[in-house]
Amino acid sequence: MNSTTVRSLLVRGMLAGLAAGLLALVVAYLMGEPHIDAAISFEEAHSHEHGEVELVSRSLQSTAGLATGILLYGVSLGGLAALGFCFALGRVGRFTPRATAALLSAAALFAVYLVPFLKYPANPPSIGDPETIGRRTTLYFLMMALSVLLAVGAVIVGRRLAPRLGNWYATVAAVAGFAVAVGLAYAFLPAINEVPEEFSATLLWQFRLSALAIQLTLWAGFGLLFGHLAERVLAPKAAAAAGRAAVPEAAASAV
Repeated sequence: MNSTTVRSLLVRGMLAGLAAGLLALVVAYLMGEPHIDAAISFEEAHSHEHGEVELVSRSLQSTAGLATGILLYGVSLGGLAALGFCFALGRVGRFTPRATAALLSAAALFAVYLVPFLKYPANPPSIGDPETIGRRTTLYFLMMALSVLLAVGAVIVGRRLAPRLGNWYATVAAVAGFAVAVGLAYAFLPAINEVPEEFSATLLWQFRLSALAIQLTLWAGFGLLFGHLAERVLAPKAAAAAGRAAVPEAAASAV
C-alpha cells in the first residue's frame, strides 16, 4: 500500500471518526448526562464541604465541553484505527475492505474498551476518592494495554497455529489463550470499589449502561462509515458497480 493511499485512508478515518463522534455525542447527551447530574446531586447532598468555587459551569461541561471531548476523541480514534486498518488489511484473512473495517472496529471495541470495562467499570465523575484518581487511572490504562497486547498476541498465535491445526482450531486455541491470560490479569490486578454504600445501585447501573452505549455507538458508527469510505478508495470500481446495481433494485421494489 503506497503512501498516497495510506494518507487518503487516514483522512477518511478521521472524518469517519468525527461523524461517529457526532452520533456518540447525541447518545452521551441524551443517556449519559442525566445520570451524571443525578450523581452530582447525590455528592452535593452528602458532601460536608460547601461554598467551593466552580471553575467551569455544569452547563458548559455538559454542552461545549462534552462535544469537544467526544469529537476530539472520535477524530483521534479514527486516525489510529485507519492506520491499524492499513496494517491489518490482507493480513487477517481474505476480507473485503468493508469487512476488515467492521472486524477491526469490533475487535478494538472488545480489546480497548470492553475487557478493561469488565475489570474497572465506569463510575460517575463525582464518585470515588479524589486522592486515588492517579492510581485508578494507572490501573485502568494498564488493563487496557494488557488487553490490546494480548489481543495482538492471540492473532499472531492463531495465524502461526493455522497451518498445523486448521483455521477453526487455531482460532479456538488463540481465543482460549486470550481468555486465560485476561483472567489471570483480572485475578492479579487489584480491585477498586469506592462507590458509597448509600449510592443508588440503579443509578450506577444506568450510568454504566450509558457509558457502554456511547462506546458501542462510536465504534459501530466508525466501522460502518469507514468501511464504506475505505472501499471507495481501495475498490472504486466495485463500489461504483454496487451503487449502480442498488438503484434499479430500489426502483423495482418501489414499483
